[in-house]
Amino acid sequence: MNKLVEWKNRLKKGHMFSVIMVLLVIVAILGFLLYRKQREYRQASENSYNMAFYELVDYVQNVETYLAKSLISSTPEHGAETLTNLWREANLAQSYLARLPIESQELQNTEKFLNQVSDYSYSLSRKNIYDEALTQEDLDNLQELHGYSVELENTLNQLSEDLNQGRFKWDELTEKGTVAFAQQVDNISQESFSNLEENFHEYSGLIYDGAFSEHLTSAEPKGLTGEDISEEDAKQKAIEFVGQDKCKEVTNLGLSENATIPIYDFSITNQEDNTINISVSQKGGHIVNMNTNRDVSAEIISQEEANNIGKEFLSSRGFENMQETYYLKQEGIVTINYAANQDDVILYPDLIKVKVALDNGEILGVETTGYLNNHTIRTLVEPKITIEEAKSSLNQNLQIESEGLAMIPTEWKTEILCYEFKGKVDDREFLVYINVENGREEDILIITDTPNGTLAM
Repeated sequence: MNKLVEWKNRLKKGHMFSVIMVLLVIVAILGFLLYRKQREYRQASENSYNMAFYELVDYVQNVETYLAKSLISSTPEHGAETLTNLWREANLAQSYLARLPIESQELQNTEKFLNQVSDYSYSLSRKNIYDEALTQEDLDNLQELHGYSVELENTLNQLSEDLNQGRFKWDELTEKGTVAFAQQVDNISQESFSNLEENFHEYSGLIYDGAFSEHLTSAEPKGLTGEDISEEDAKQKAIEFVGQDKCKEVTNLGLSENATIPIYDFSITNQEDNTINISVSQKGGHIVNMNTNRDVSAEIISQEEANNIGKEFLSSRGFENMQETYYLKQEGIVTINYAANQDDVILYPDLIKVKVALDNGEILGVETTGYLNNHTIRTLVEPKITIEEAKSSLNQNLQIESEGLAMIPTEWKTEILCYEFKGKVDDREFLVYINVENGREEDILIITDTPNGTLAM
């Protein structure tokens, strides 16, 4: 009997040993597969970063080449072609720069430089397209840009050599960050990276003509005025905006510092137990956005009534002289775009979006990002052409229904004062914008009336 028990115990021990061995083998296999997978992933990432870096080097070399060509181009036709190529290459360089695993002041300055090359070359190409010769100031600016492009090209060539010699790997950047990384590589690579900052340390942006410079170099939202406020003060701002009588419970959700506009977030439960999410800017205590979650089951309020409700609401919250422009209606809620109006000039960059419930006219949402980023009192230029002269340049088939002045944003973050003409051709509505200074046709939009709203495309 004792022998039988002993035999069973030995069997159990042997069985446990086998189980443990099998488990160890499985863990080892899984570990090996995971290691191989990670190695493959790292290699793929390394290859991707290498490709992006070498593409960046090529495009920066092209930027330098086209900048050099732009300095000696003697005809508007050839100049337009050169500057358009420069604009394209600078944009592509920015695209590949953004793919590199480096977040530092050095690359922010490099990105800013490429962005300004892109924007400035686009602006000058339009001059050439309209058969205008570049001024001496334009050429001086291009000369300065070319100097910086040579410095950038030299630095990237040095980094390329470091990469080829195996002096650093991209995964070291992603794992350790730029500070730790700088301690891991030799002095040549350290100098190469620090040169990026040194080369652009004094580069604060060229002094461009008119509003062009202001839009490129101003990082601070123009409408974001006032001093930084505490979370408790922001909470009171949120309650005042919604209405003290409507707030049943307020929950602080903390500060979002990484947003373009740092904001305090709050969740408010109103008397109907609906949730209102609202964000207040840390600087100045401005309402950035507000949204109420509730279903709208009926459409009783007309569009005209909704326009007036939204405008009155904005006025009661300190947003004066706002003018409705376009709207979109979905599920019983209409979202209306309001633009600021200064001296009968519509300021399209200064937009506020308001959501109005069509069952009872309740304000369900507000978004003020465009207004906070752009709103300021403009110094409006005096038109150099009359509205009649502008009108004479329009397509003769355009049946004009309304006309006025408008400030419009451009693709390269500037503003242009234009005559705005609204009219029809073959029952299609258009908006045509003519530059008040030179009579150029700056933009054309098609107005589309749909069952859900009026859109401009």
